[in-house]
Amino acid sequence: MEMVPSEENQLVLKEGMFWSCRQSIFVEMKKRFSQLENAAEEPRVLCIVQDTTNAKTVNERLTLNLPASTTLPKLFEDVAHKAGYVNGTFDLAWRKTGDMGSLDPSSEMSLTESGFEPGKRNFLQLTDKDGEQPQIASDESGTASSSGLDDSSQERFIGPLPREGTVGCSSDYSSPSYSYSSILNKSDTGYVGLVNQAMTCYLNSLLQTLFMTPEFRNALYNWEFEESEEDPVTSIPYQLQRLFLLLQTSKKRAIETTDVTRSFGWDSSEAWQQHDVQELCRVMFDALEQKWKQTEQQQFSPLTADLINQLYQGKLKDYVRCLECGYESWRIDTYLDIPLVIRPFGASQAYGSVEEALQAFVQPETLDGANQYFCERCKKKCDARKGLRFLHFPYLLTLQLKRFDFDYTTMHRIKLNDRMSFPEELDMGPFIDVEDEKSPQTESCTDSGAENEGSCHSDQMSNDFSADDGVDEGICLDSASSTERALKPKVPSLNTSSLTFELFSVMVHSGSAAGGHYYACIKSFSDGQWYSFNDQHVSKITQEDIRKTYGGSSGSRGYYSSAFASSTNAYMLIYRLKDPSRNAKYLDCDDFPEHIKHLVQREKESEEQEKRQREIERNTCKIKLFCMHPVKMMAMMENKLEVHKDKTLREATEMAYKLMELDGVVPLDCCRLVKYDEFHEYLERSYEGEEDTPMGLLLGGVKSSYMFDLLLETRRPEQVFQPYKPGEVMVKVHVVDLKTDTVAPPVSIRAYLNQSITEFKQLIAQATELSAETMRVVLERCYNDLRLLYVPNKTLKAEGFFRSNKVFVESSESPDHQVTFTDSLLWKLLDRHGNTIRLFVSLPVQSPGTNRTICQKVGGDPEECSEGSKVNRNSVETILEESTEKLKNLSLQQQQGSSTSDSQKSSDTSDFEHIESPSPSQDPDSSSVSPVVAVDNRELENRIRVASGGGAYSDPETQFPGEERSDSEVNNDRSTSSVDSDILSSSHSSDTLCNADSGPIQLANGLDSHSITSSRRSKANEGKKETWDTAEEDSGTDSEYDENGKSKAESYYLYFRAEPYAQEDGSGEGGQKCVLVHVDKRITLSAFKQNLEPFVGVTSTQFKVFRVYANNQEFESVRLNETLSSFSDDNKITIRLGRALKKGEYRVKVYQLLVNDAEPCKFLVDTVFAKGMTVKQSKEELMPQLKDQCKLDLNIDKFRLRKKTWKNPGTVFLDYHVYEEDINISSNWEVFLEVLDGPEKMKSMSQLAVLTRRWTPAQMKLEPFREVVLESSSVEELKEKLSEISGVPLENLEFAKGRGTFPCDISVLEIHQDLDWNPKVSTLNVWPLYICDDGAVVFYRDSTEEPMEQSEDERNELMKRESSRLLKTGHRVSYSPRKEKALKIYLDGGPVKDPGQD
Repeated sequence: MEMVPSEENQLVLKEGMFWSCRQSIFVEMKKRFSQLENAAEEPRVLCIVQDTTNAKTVNERLTLNLPASTTLPKLFEDVAHKAGYVNGTFDLAWRKTGDMGSLDPSSEMSLTESGFEPGKRNFLQLTDKDGEQPQIASDESGTASSSGLDDSSQERFIGPLPREGTVGCSSDYSSPSYSYSSILNKSDTGYVGLVNQAMTCYLNSLLQTLFMTPEFRNALYNWEFEESEEDPVTSIPYQLQRLFLLLQTSKKRAIETTDVTRSFGWDSSEAWQQHDVQELCRVMFDALEQKWKQTEQQQFSPLTADLINQLYQGKLKDYVRCLECGYESWRIDTYLDIPLVIRPFGASQAYGSVEEALQAFVQPETLDGANQYFCERCKKKCDARKGLRFLHFPYLLTLQLKRFDFDYTTMHRIKLNDRMSFPEELDMGPFIDVEDEKSPQTESCTDSGAENEGSCHSDQMSNDFSADDGVDEGICLDSASSTERALKPKVPSLNTSSLTFELFSVMVHSGSAAGGHYYACIKSFSDGQWYSFNDQHVSKITQEDIRKTYGGSSGSRGYYSSAFASSTNAYMLIYRLKDPSRNAKYLDCDDFPEHIKHLVQREKESEEQEKRQREIERNTCKIKLFCMHPVKMMAMMENKLEVHKDKTLREATEMAYKLMELDGVVPLDCCRLVKYDEFHEYLERSYEGEEDTPMGLLLGGVKSSYMFDLLLETRRPEQVFQPYKPGEVMVKVHVVDLKTDTVAPPVSIRAYLNQSITEFKQLIAQATELSAETMRVVLERCYNDLRLLYVPNKTLKAEGFFRSNKVFVESSESPDHQVTFTDSLLWKLLDRHGNTIRLFVSLPVQSPGTNRTICQKVGGDPEECSEGSKVNRNSVETILEESTEKLKNLSLQQQQGSSTSDSQKSSDTSDFEHIESPSPSQDPDSSSVSPVVAVDNRELENRIRVASGGGAYSDPETQFPGEERSDSEVNNDRSTSSVDSDILSSSHSSDTLCNADSGPIQLANGLDSHSITSSRRSKANEGKKETWDTAEEDSGTDSEYDENGKSKAESYYLYFRAEPYAQEDGSGEGGQKCVLVHVDKRITLSAFKQNLEPFVGVTSTQFKVFRVYANNQEFESVRLNETLSSFSDDNKITIRLGRALKKGEYRVKVYQLLVNDAEPCKFLVDTVFAKGMTVKQSKEELMPQLKDQCKLDLNIDKFRLRKKTWKNPGTVFLDYHVYEEDINISSNWEVFLEVLDGPEKMKSMSQLAVLTRRWTPAQMKLEPFREVVLESSSVEELKEKLSEISGVPLENLEFAKGRGTFPCDISVLEIHQDLDWNPKVSTLNVWPLYICDDGAVVFYRDSTEEPMEQSEDERNELMKRESSRLLKTGHRVSYSPRKEKALKIYLDGGPVKDPGQD
């Protein structure tokens, strides 16, 4: 019986399928979330890819944020997907440390293994592969990138590459970077671009225009260079000829212009100077003409020497005609280009077209009134008409659109971006003077017919290329070429019916008057197609693209339309006369002259050689090479080994042998190359039996960078090389001797990670000849992290060994083996070894209590005193040595008789010396000391005092007459105020304070042979730890004394050893003396200073410690409770005499505020303020200092203190304010002292003190500052106060907040437009004012006051005066144009430097 499923069965089945699907979805989601969590934890690599295979994509960037574990094949796959290319049809080049190297798509290395840095931007370039562009992926899904689209399907691009409206070539525009492979293949247009050296876009535009001019190119090809006559490097025509040939025949996408600029006499700095393209055109034409004139090729001279004039020179008449008698005075001038005004001076509207500007160019002006012309025929001043007439147009007509102008309102250079259209065909017939064309050089006056030579003023034709004007025009000629230029031959006049010119070149400028970018739009005379030549990128464009270069905006042509117009517009136009009889075609390669064909052949050979060289470079492995040279200072030398991938290991060893200059030092057979890791100083492996293996196989192929290096290892002839196998680890073994307390230099051995500790000890015993049975091995896993290896069967891998390791071994029969490791002498010695640093301490030149003082007290003869001082010094050293030895013995007796465990009381007596403080009363918490020790210390102290001449102790509060000023006083440098940068880190393993010999032993500063060694508690957690309150922590300054004035330092010592140090310059004798200090960096600054007392000669409270940085800047270290943990080996310290700060004290710099002086901030004194002190008390302490040091005798009610922030005055401090309660204070604080004209108006913190200054437009000046005290932040109250002090009616008063740092100086020419006058707010503490504190600057004026009328000369004079004033006050003038360098082309090879020039 067949069973039919019921509805219930179907429901059950459907529910089961539902729960099954649901379960699978949950599992999949859980898996995805797990992947996301792992991906979130994994570091990511940001890859920025530039597609350099196409001119339209070169400025685009593809961004990929990939996991660090991504492999290189996956990277290529992701880039192909995002760029829309077929994977495998392109290469990726990676820019690392400035070099470009190709990535291997077949390598399975991850991004991090390849050297990519997570968290940073990694720049790659997508380049052609094997000279072919990438294949575009099929776009079925519509995901292909636009970079893969055909040119015809995109909007054509002719604008500047970076972005629309770039301003300033020097900063905003930079030519796009390109890889070498991206310039190997010619553009699909068939034309070759020019590489922008830096800012040579103006040169590239002109060179491409000349190249695309058939007549100029053909004439240049017909000129033949004679190498016997001139150096080809300095020959401008020859280098242009080579460049044009490469532009016509090269298969590259772009070529360099460095050879051309080198022939100009330019160096690399010229590439960073942007110039005007019209200026370059004039200068280069002049240079070419001068060069061609010097040639001896008679067959080419008549044509070539006059080529520029034949092609580009026109003539015009400059005339003045009397309106009464018709007499005309004129002269004929030549021109190479016609400058057309964009906007007439004073006009609000620009000319709309080139024809309109040409009409204005020839439009005469009437000379009348004060400008009347003196007529020689009428013998009086008459009205006259002055103008220009074109007599002859050149074959190549150049029009310069004068877009750069000077705005006399703002006194700035500006660029006029107004729209000016230009036709593709220009009819110049209406602009030529037909009658004058018939007789352009007649000597008579054409209108009057008078035969009067003198009155006609028929001047000789002026020439733009006269040798006298060479320097002005930018040509630097030698003496041989400084001759007068002859007149040009007459050119037949043109028929007016044939004056139609066709446009073929538009040179476009994008940017502002401060700088920008040039490119050229050029029409080819071969096919009539327009092309954009934008440095190395050449692309097709249309007529619509040409019309976009008219400039302007879509709006009306008003005065301000230029400000909102596009900054990309035409700057120079070049037309060619339409004359079939003269219009030439480009020479084909078959029609080249013979000398050009030879030159083409040479260039092809050079290019082939370059291609072969690139192929060699592509197959060359470049890797770091190291060698421990046996002769040269036994130092590790570094070089770069470049070896072809097919060279064998034996050949590479020979190359490395020569590279490291080992010939004659070590035989070649005693050298070998091994794999080396420089970072870990680890020898990875050796290559036994692989001498004939190619280096490409050994190194894993040609790569841009390798994760390892090579070491050229050497041996003595009797030695045998040790094989290094993969998997071995390098171990540096330091032997420790507890008897001498020394740590020996390392011995290198190799071990395996699977070796046990017992096997490892046997290996060390063989290398060091120590006993393995008594050996203790300590591993330093990281900095000062010591671990005793005591488990015999544990492997090195389990103990944490890595590629390169550092261990300490000790083998002796001493009882120290039985002590816990952290309490043992071995741990103490290693702990000291890891924490000891070496410091160079410079002592004061003259310290108080010197021999001179002793002589005065004794009253003897100075010579006897001098001799006695030597005896005293020796006796001091002897006493110290004896006392040190005696204290050692006493310390040993204490150790032996102590009931405390040895682990707590023991001290390293052979390394440390224990000297207790000789202070009369000791801290009850201090460790107990035998009375014998204290008595002995007092006895020692008395003996030293007697030996030193019986000098008494100095009072800690005493200021020495010869006290040195702090670094901040001497230099008066603001950098010293940032003392917090010198604050030492307190993150150390022990906060144990150090006790030093706090008794002020008054020693001379000359202990040349004495060294003091201090003992310490070895364990970091032993001893009483110092604690301090919050105020002390915040203050930045700690005291060495407690509230009763006693020393707070404990009786435990950290390692300190000092010895005299002779400076290299020999200044130690009779000059500044130095001490070389070896000290545990966990010592506090307080204990460090107390240890230095015997060398300075005064107590630690009477000298200051300054840390010296690399740039010789000194900053005072003031936090006594912090350690020297931020110091490192060979840091320098300078000791200066002067009272050190106590707890709660702050060093303060006091400056005088002079609001109406040119320099409003003047340094006065350095002083000390204390926590809890009132402002009035600080003023009372300041008054005698000001009187003595600054000659300021002030009454306490006649000056105030106020906050200083950089140069800005801030909050006024009231007399009852308390430091640290009402006023926050910090180390090296700065305050302003302001002398008051009258009684203090500030009585409470609710008041607001504002500095106001009136601007009077009628006089064009700013009045002095006046302070206004407001009771609230109301704008109305401010206006009322200003009206009260100025007399300006309230309704006419306008104000604005000053900008910048005090005194907010601004030019009176700009104050009316640069400030935000009369803001619409009711309170001062809101935007845009934000006046919330004292010291704000407010300018105000009378709105009804008219500005003073000025002539042009008065305005220029005022501008000079304002510029001088603002520069003197340290404020930058708002307009500071980039310093321009004159464009010059040097015909004699280069500029001659003036010997007297710096």
